[in-house]
Amino acid sequence: GAPVTAFGRFDDKPIREKTQIYNPHVLVVLDSSQRASPRVFDGLAANGTMVLNHGGALDISHENLARAGIIDASAIAQEEIGIPLPNTCILGAFARVTGLVDLDPLVESLGDYFQGKKRRANALCVERGFSEVAIHTV
Repeated sequence: GAPVTAFGRFDDKPIREKTQIYNPHVLVVLDSSQRASPRVFDGLAANGTMVLNHGGALDISHENLARAGIIDASAIAQEEIGIPLPNTCILGAFARVTGLVDLDPLVESLGDYFQGKKRRANALCVERGFSEVAIHTV
């Protein structure tokens, strides 16, 4: 129920900083009901990007938001794995929208967490997230 904030850092060098991220370059919003909350955009860096789990049209704006990837990840997860857990689909969308991660390593990494049918279903979620995300310039 309650909104949760989490952080991740990407770099090609070791990351030693272990603090909150105060000026994120990318926002990932799993719960579309939070998309218009002013708190979602707190500190968003200029020319920021958002990846949003949302089944509708792009209906958000913010002065620092330059690019948004919209995908109904919950619906895709429902179709592929039988429950509306958007996480792996959002990974695929994140990869395509940001270009920070390649698709193949994401799909390969699923073997660390899933086996058999669950692995294949989640791989389909990642692949569909990558291919079906709608990217908008805001």
